Amino acid sequence: MVDYGLKDKVVLITGVNNPQGIGATTALAFAREGSKLVLVYKKIDRPFDQDKVGKNGVDRYYAANAGDASYIERRLREMNAEYLILESDISDEAAVKKIYAAAINRFERVDILVNNAATDDENGLDTIESITRKVIDDTFAVNVRGSILMMRELINHRGDYGRIINLSTDAAQVFAGQITYGASKATLEALTRSIALEVAKYGITVNSVAPGPTQTGWIDGEFEQVVIPLIPMGKLIRPEDIADTILFLASDKAGMLTGQVIKVSGGHAL
Repeated sequence: MVDYGLKDKVVLITGVNNPQGIGATTALAFAREGSKLVLVYKKIDRPFDQDKVGKNGVDRYYAANAGDASYIERRLREMNAEYLILESDISDEAAVKKIYAAAINRFERVDILVNNAATDDENGLDTIESITRKVIDDTFAVNVRGSILMMRELINHRGDYGRIINLSTDAAQVFAGQITYGASKATLEALTRSIALEVAKYGITVNSVAPGPTQTGWIDGEFEQVVIPLIPMGKLIRPEDIADTILFLASDKAGMLTGQVIKVSGGHAL
């Protein structure tokens, strides 16, 4: 078994309320390593059919993201993990400052940041012909501004250990049909490289993980048959695949790895 050296490290992860999501899965992975957790979520209220939440598809996904973090809290209690869960909005500068204040009050420091929270448009208004100012503003507010604010606070409160892992998408450079979402993630990748250079002098590493099509509850059976042939490895990516990569990047074993975008995509969108 790999020892990542993450015992007692304080990890801040955003976007954790989907039980099948990357955030919740990553939180459990860190908990198994003995890390202390600060978990942030925001309820995203989107319409869904309650009769369809029992199987994978957008209704299950929307229902999960409209909920609280009760699932992850229950699991962490079962594991006797040390944790703090906060409902907040990372696009709000004052809220971000409160997140870090609460984390430091509880654990005295933050060692690792996983910028997982993100948003996109549910109404299909993310093409050049249909895009609206609201979609642009809302998407960049969370995916870019929120991520920057979260990184800034970690750097301003830096200690002896620093790791930042940003979640992008493997199609960030070309994402027709989701141009604002894709552009926001491409921006995050550019920020990853620039900030990595700025903070290397502090011993802080900054990297991005870019997942391919990942089963977080949103891919239904019909779409699965469409997308799997596009993945050379022949199967959907699991949230656990992403969490494993994040653990490595957060560990002392990745101390000289910074400014990188690592695609965990099974060969999709290379």
